Amino acid sequence: MNGHCLVVDDDAEIRTSLKTYLQGFGWLISTAADGGGMRQAMAAAKPDVIVLDLMLPGEDGLALLRWLSTQPDSPPVLMLTARGDTMSRVVGLELGADDYLAKPFEPRELVARLQALLRRANKGTPAQDDTRTLRFGRWRFDRLARQLVSPDDVGVALSSAEFRLLAAFVQRPGRVLTRDQLIELTRAPGVEVNDRSIDLAVSRLRAKLGDTAREPSVIRTVRGEGYLFDAEVSAC
Repeated sequence: MNGHCLVVDDDAEIRTSLKTYLQGFGWLISTAADGGGMRQAMAAAKPDVIVLDLMLPGEDGLALLRWLSTQPDSPPVLMLTARGDTMSRVVGLELGADDYLAKPFEPRELVARLQALLRRANKGTPAQDDTRTLRFGRWRFDRLARQLVSPDDVGVALSSAEFRLLAAFVQRPGRVLTRDQLIELTRAPGVEVNDRSIDLAVSRLRAKLGDTAREPSVIRTVRGEGYLFDAEVSAC
């Protein structure tokens, strides 16, 4: 058994097809067509992860994300968005969504992302948004001072791009982040970010962490998907 997934989508065909497909991978599935149904399903049995469509009747997915953010120990959320709906994806991530997929999507990719979210949740080590200094391995990262401190207690200078990239990684340990996600998470006003600039920033950050692309110990490449920050993160 993978875990309990709640699928929230007003399209009955999508709910049925996802339920059948995910059950084939060992998931326990509940479904809901709207916000009221989601709350009822969660009251009956708390899910391990939620698949949430943003385009819902009544309360939309963004309103439900806001509500979930007020609930104690709310499960991770993978939101479904319309392809090209960049603003909704950005707002959704800012409101606390943990991942997203654009419709139409490959069901197998959904399975992989849900499994990654479940692994991350089971680690029980998400970094707190308001924690100034975080630790991973023997490294320390002061997000307010924008300073990375090595295991030898030496400060390591970070460029703005490297700082934004590391900040995105430490908030999402154990989770595969696509280049598109990293672009949205690290974008700064007036700065052009693309796949190539993400790859370059990853390469430079790896070098400062003593990582190599051939034998990475912290930032791993997941072929065909993106990058994964493979370290437990805790507050100092």
